[in-house]
Amino acid sequence: MAREAPGQTLQPTALVHEAWLRLAGGENPGFEGRAHFFAAAAEAMRRILIDRARRKRAERHGGNQQRVDIDEVELASQSTDDQLLAVNEALDRLAARHPVPAELLKLRYFVGMSLKEAAEVAGISADTAKDYCAFARAWLFREMTKERGACENSR
Repeated sequence: MAREAPGQTLQPTALVHEAWLRLAGGENPGFEGRAHFFAAAAEAMRRILIDRARRKRAERHGGNQQRVDIDEVELASQSTDDQLLAVNEALDRLAARHPVPAELLKLRYFVGMSLKEAAEVAGISADTAKDYCAFARAWLFREMTKERGACENSR
């Protein structure tokens, strides 16, 4: 949540509660261990944030309109919802090709774990996790740069 746009109405506690409701669904989910729980929690939180971004972008919810702070009217800012959706799509592509680095990124950025904690949950060494995270960030950067280039070329 610390990486979310200012003015975000979803509070961290509400995100955790919503994720738990999705995970448990009123029954005992029976996780296979700590790693399974955190992987499921990261995915649930990711899906909640993506669903919110899609809903906010929908026309019936004011789709292309942006909230503007009247004191900063002259500033132009890119929609963080569009960025979040683009990152989500790139992360799905990464997970299809390289599931462990993608899982580490989910644990780091959606659950908020440190590199050491994420490595422990994934069952790998901290050094390997560091390498995987560096690879995943570079891979996502390359994918996002390609997407941005394609969008700019289509104008």
